[in-house]
This record gives sequence, C-alpha cells and structure tokens, in this order.
Amino acid sequence: MSDFQFEEEDFQQTKVTRGTLMRILAQVKPYKWWVAGFLGFVGGVSTLDSIFTYLTKQIIDVGIIPGDRQALTDHIILFGVLYLLIAVMVFGFIYLAGVLGERVRYDMRKQLFNHLQALSFDYFDRTPVGWIMSRVTSDTERIADLVTWGMLDVTWALMNIATATIFMMTINWQLALIVFLIIPVLIVIASWFQKRIIVEYREVRKTNSKITGAYNENIQGVRVSKALGREEKNLSEFSVLTDTMYRRSFRAAWLSALFLPVVQIVGSLGLGAIIWYGGIQVEAGGLTIGGIQAFIGYVTFMLWPIQDLARVYASMQQSVASAERVFSLVDAKPQIVDRRGAVDPGTIQGDIVFDNVDFSYEDDKPVIRGMNLTVKAGETIALVGPTGAGKSTLVNLVCRFYEPTGGRILFNGRDYTQLSLHAIQSRIGIVLQTPHLFSGSIRENIRYGRLDASDAEIEDAAKLAGAHDFIMTLANGYEEPVGEGGVLLSVGQKQLISLARAVLSQPELFIMDEATSSVDTLTEALIQRGMEQLMAGRTSFVIAHRLSTIRRADRILVIDGGRITEQGSHAELLRQRGHYYRLYTQQFRSQRELELEREMEPEPVM
Repeated sequence: MSDFQFEEEDFQQTKVTRGTLMRILAQVKPYKWWVAGFLGFVGGVSTLDSIFTYLTKQIIDVGIIPGDRQALTDHIILFGVLYLLIAVMVFGFIYLAGVLGERVRYDMRKQLFNHLQALSFDYFDRTPVGWIMSRVTSDTERIADLVTWGMLDVTWALMNIATATIFMMTINWQLALIVFLIIPVLIVIASWFQKRIIVEYREVRKTNSKITGAYNENIQGVRVSKALGREEKNLSEFSVLTDTMYRRSFRAAWLSALFLPVVQIVGSLGLGAIIWYGGIQVEAGGLTIGGIQAFIGYVTFMLWPIQDLARVYASMQQSVASAERVFSLVDAKPQIVDRRGAVDPGTIQGDIVFDNVDFSYEDDKPVIRGMNLTVKAGETIALVGPTGAGKSTLVNLVCRFYEPTGGRILFNGRDYTQLSLHAIQSRIGIVLQTPHLFSGSIRENIRYGRLDASDAEIEDAAKLAGAHDFIMTLANGYEEPVGEGGVLLSVGQKQLISLARAVLSQPELFIMDEATSSVDTLTEALIQRGMEQLMAGRTSFVIAHRLSTIRRADRILVIDGGRITEQGSHAELLRQRGHYYRLYTQQFRSQRELELEREMEPEPVM
C-alpha cells in the first residue's frame, strides 16, 4: 500500500475512534451473558475489597481500641469468609476472560478469512500480503485482549472508584470533597495524553505494517535477491523502516512512561492534603483513628485504579489503533459481486461472446479495447502476442475475476453478470504458468479439484494428466508432502499435479495460462497430452509462448494492444505471413539453432 493510502487512512481514523470502540464492544454481543457474569465477578471482587477496608476500621474502633476480643474474633472470621468468596470470584472472572478472549479471536479470524475469500482480485492487486497478515494475526490479538483483560482493568478500576467514593462519603464527607477536587485535574491530564499517545501508536502500527510487508517480500523473493546481489540494498531499505519504527515507538513509550508519574504526583499531593486535614479532624473528635486509617486506605484504593488506568491506557490505545486497521479490512467491499436476481442456470456451456468489450485496471490505462469475439461451444482458442498485450486479462474477464468496464460478455446468449459467481467459477478449470499447491500431500492437492472424489478417481485423473508415473517414483507416492507452495517439487511436477486437479474437476470451460513456458520438452509433451484429454469437447482458452503447443487449436488469436490483430488456424496464419508467421518462424529458427549446437558438441572422452 502506498504512503498516500496509509496517510489517507489515518486521516479518516482520527474521526472514528468512538465508533471504533462501539464496534469493538459489538464483538462480544453474542456472548452477553458471559460478559455479564464476567463483570459481575469483577464487581463483586471490587465491592468485597471495599468491605475489607471498612472491616479494618471496625477492627480498630470496635475491637482493638476497646479491647473487645469477641468483636475482634467475629471480624477476623468475617475476613476469612470474604477471602474465600473473593477466591471463587477471581477464579470465575479469570476463567470467563480467557474463554471470552478465545471466542473473540476465533470469531474475528473466521470473519476476516471469509471476507478475504469474498474480496475481488483488485483488492489483492493493491494491498501487500504482509499488511493483510498483520491485520489477521497481531491486530486481532490486541482486540481480543482489549475486550477481555482491558475490560477487566477498566471495570475493576471504575468499581473501585465507585465503592471507595460511597464509603468515603459515609465516613467523612468533608475529606471526600478534597478527593473529588483531584479528579478533574486527572481527567484533564488523561485527555491530553490520550490525544498524543493514540497519534503515536497509529504511526507505530502503520510502520509495523510496512515492516511486515518488507519481511514478506524479502522472504518470498530471497532467491532473486541473492541472485542479483541485492542483500545490502535490501538491508539499507529495511534499516530505514526499522529506524523509523524505533523513533516512533520511542516517542510513544516516552509519553506512556510520563503518564504514570504525572498521575502519581497529583495523587500524592491530594493524599498529603487528606492526611493533614484528617489529623485535624481526629484531634477535634470528628473522626476516629480507625476512620482515618480506613479513609487513607480508600484514597489509596481509589487513586491506585486511576494510576492503573494510566498504566493500561497506552495498551488500550494500541488496541484501538489495531481495531481501526482490522475494520478497514472488514469494510473493504468486493468489486465483483452477484447482481440482484443472479441465477445458476446449471451449465455455462454454449457460445461465449465479447460484445465491444473494454477493460482497464486504471481509468486512464485501457488494456482491452473494443473487443468483439465469438467463441463457439467446444472450440479451442489459443492466444498469442507480446507481454502486456492483454492475453491474461482476456481470460480473467472470461472467469469473471474482473468485469468489463465497457461492453458486455455473454454466456450462451445471456449477459454473464446475470449469472452467480459460483455458477461461473465452479465450472472453470485453470492451470496457471506458476502453479500453486497447498501445504499437504499430493493426494490432498489433487482432491482440491473435487472434494468428494474417491482415491481411485484421484489416481485416474493423475493418469490422464500424465502425473501418475512420477508420483509413483516418490517415496510416499500420493501421500508425499509437497511443502509450502509446492516447494518440495519441481515446476514441471507441480504443473502436472495442477493439471490433474483440473482434470478431476471436470470443468465445462478450461483455461491454460502459459502452463508449459517453464518446463522441459519432456514435461511439455506430458502436459500437452493431458491438455488434449481435458480439452476434448470443452470450450478452452490457451495462452502460450511456445507456439508448438497450440498448432492444433481450432483458432489462434494474435492480441496486441488490447485488440485482436490476426485470427485463424495455424495453417491459415502461416499463409498470411503476418505477425504470427514471424513469431513462429523466429521460434522455430531459434529452436533449430539450439538443436544444431547440441549436435555439434564434441562427444565426452571416456
């Protein structure tokens, strides 16, 4: 994501903190009874703590000073009973907080995962993977902590303040007024620190997202970096980010650290005034020794929660900033969605028509221009042309990963926006230039084509795709793990498994996007045979740089500048001696020269 996008996002976030807090609280709405029990336990513990302080007064005034052993014993027994109750309540709120936190984490990550599945390709085109991963992992963790342990701290503090106020007013209302004069000062201090701390932590989270993205890019591109000797340059760029992160984190930590001492100083001044005036009250007989002891306990009991709020305030601001990032992801809307009344006709077989189609990823940069094309049912269409000509964009439009910005695409005479996305995309089989395999076994990856397929059907699909033989040479056969992204297999092996997956799905429409451009000639021949099995009787689009793989296509389209410049069969295009003829003869000549060079190499001496 660009710096401008981050800054624009932050500008909007300064206006929505209150709304963000409401959305955070909405995460626990399904568990309102759990929350009620949790808060009830916290409130109970806080109330019992206040009663303990009052019992201290009674022990001094009723038991110790008069020398009444029975009263002293009774109050000590009451102490023990209250401690047992507190122990039960502490267990209750810690248990409920832990379970509630896990529920919120589960719900949010599930919601984000489902939402990411629904977003259109254009969102992933402009959003770094590291930014998304940071939202799903660390930010959801902070939100869960806020609605559990953060709620606990805040509730405990507020209950302590409320109960301490009630008991202080009961003991001596004049002393209580002195305490109340301190509170507005603390509110002003908290308000000032709030604005500064949240701004700094937003900057920290923004920089952290960039660092996560940099980590992701460097890990994925480690081979390229080493091959090009980019390590020093990458380190230099990464150092700039980490230095920025350090400076911003330092400022945030400095403000957070300053907050607590300021609160403590103000509280200490107030406590000193209370002790001074309380001593005068005791001398005048308006307050007992136990009363002033209890009052000082209540003041500390009330001021410490305020200081504790200061301690947790910084982490709460981080959680709010994290929530704003998460909700910005949740609020992202997919561009390609089902229209109202979209239907599943049961099949997408039939003619495919491009009716004056335009498309651009950016408003001022058209990729497809006024394309008119009719593809007959069962026809195999090959697409050739220079890089950036619009070949992959054309098949992406057919798959409805994107939609035309002008004109329309018809499936069997019906505008395909009238069909549901599932109706189209579930009936398309795709084999890409860079195949993607999921972590797991070969069998599991082929089964992605049809989740209810039997083991026998998976093996039959592998045989049709030409993958069975190499699979059986592996130590674990179909149970062989492929590694993350298929890293444990060669490109050709991954391609054959990808083809077997497409065979298993039995698609009505088949797309092959430069699937043989990165494999050797032997693997290319295997893939070609698998393609012929799969394309038989199916409408197919094949993008290929190696023109030898598309000679049998029903029709070849030469795409240049987003337009069809030539079309016809292989033989017809050769006779035209146009762009396709030049591409084909150049490739044939280069391949023949390579073969001659190999033939002229001297035999190795034995």
